[in-house]
Amino acid sequence: MINTVYRLAAARQFEIAFEDIELFGENAIVRPTHLSICNADMRYYLGTRDAKIMAEKLPMALIHEGIGEVVFDPSGKYSAGEKVVMIPNMAVEENDFIAENYLRSSKFCGSSMDGFLQEYVSIAPERLVRLPKGMNMNVAAFTEIVSVSVHAISRFDKIAHSCRRRIGVWGDGNLGYITSLFVKKFFPETEVYVFGTSFEKLSDFTFADKTFLVNDIPEDMWVDHAFECVGGNGSPIAIEQIIATVLPEATVSILGVSEYPVPVNTRMILEKGLRFFGSSRSGVKDFEKTVEMYEKYPEIIDYLGNIISSVNTVRTVADIKDAFEKDTRKAFGKTIMVWEE
Repeated sequence: MINTVYRLAAARQFEIAFEDIELFGENAIVRPTHLSICNADMRYYLGTRDAKIMAEKLPMALIHEGIGEVVFDPSGKYSAGEKVVMIPNMAVEENDFIAENYLRSSKFCGSSMDGFLQEYVSIAPERLVRLPKGMNMNVAAFTEIVSVSVHAISRFDKIAHSCRRRIGVWGDGNLGYITSLFVKKFFPETEVYVFGTSFEKLSDFTFADKTFLVNDIPEDMWVDHAFECVGGNGSPIAIEQIIATVLPEATVSILGVSEYPVPVNTRMILEKGLRFFGSSRSGVKDFEKTVEMYEKYPEIIDYLGNIISSVNTVRTVADIKDAFEKDTRKAFGKTIMVWEE
């Protein structure tokens, strides 16, 4: 079967390619229906990644956040027409100590292999997770980034000591919103404090116990543990504030992505006996846990719906480019593409 692939050839420039796709092999065939644009996609689209990296990876189909409709599954696990979330992490080996999303051999859609910006996606059935019936599919489209937060919180739960009276989340963007929401669901007895730069954005964090502007943090403020969801140029300041605010022997989860090295105050890390750990991407278990949380706490879907910036019907390359351009102008939230034949 001939498949249409929409690849980024250069900054702000898409091209169409046609490739054969095996219809009756071991992989399932899924037709993408709802796709979500991530900041990582935008770094490629805008050409802000290092020139060497751009040259090595392009042309490449973008998008690693997406859901679709099963066309055919040779394993019989999924029926034609079922809605599924596609897992972009493609593991090629197993390790007793290293999770699939940290194995250097793993491939990742929209980074080291073509992403979901295709007419059809050939994908192993074990890389799919069935979505609840009646779910808001625009929210389901960005399940991948939600699973990243779930992954980090699950790791935190195993690492951090059990005194969790207050947990601070630095970052008022999409990742900070999702992480603080799920921290509250995972640990309902814990007070969740969110620290950000925008009063307007922080006003949307209605589920948090308290919110603070980072330039107006009380001197006597303290938290038992923290999550850093800032990334970029804001990472150094956020990490500095976290180190100053957390109590001794706190655990700090680093989630924000920065293109350049970030200096940290190692003296205070040592004096306080702090534990830092990083989390990136997610695996099958994290996606399954995320969908379980959708079903257990349906109000999560409504909260997540609040961060949808725009929903764009996509039929052509011009439509795809328009959606990406709209994402460059948004102040906050997720840009969704609804793929129509």
